[in-house]
Amino acid sequence: MSADYSFVADAMKQAVPWVKTSGVEFSEVTGDRVVAGLPDDPATHNHVAGPHAAMIFGLGETASGAVAMAAFGPHMAKATPLVVRSEIHYRKLALGALRAEAVLGRPVAEVVAELDAGARPEFPVHVTITNAEGVPTAEMVVVWTLRPNRA
Repeated sequence: MSADYSFVADAMKQAVPWVKTSGVEFSEVTGDRVVAGLPDDPATHNHVAGPHAAMIFGLGETASGAVAMAAFGPHMAKATPLVVRSEIHYRKLALGALRAEAVLGRPVAEVVAELDAGARPEFPVHVTITNAEGVPTAEMVVVWTLRPNRA
């Protein structure tokens, strides 16, 4: 029996209003991988008629956050996921609709074991952003932590 991750898209839109406002949609969600899309919208274009860099970054960071929610959802009562740092590399001019694939960089059990041992674990999420033709336009790594909740 596989886990049900159908809650992630709605939870992201409720927890992070920007996700709903920006039009980010989630097409695939598993416990360690998320695919999210950003429709082409002239209102979010830059000076070269493509999505503004802030929109591209936002799509990637949102996809990484959905991975964190899917992977560590059962542990949210004891910890809150927070971004520690991120790095993005813009590889090619992005035009049109975009797709972000985010993949968890550490095993869930390893991260949870650190949390249970009293540490504040960090874990990377690797994101590849592609255009409608599947050409990579940006790559990023978002490092997250699980901050233990105060009692």
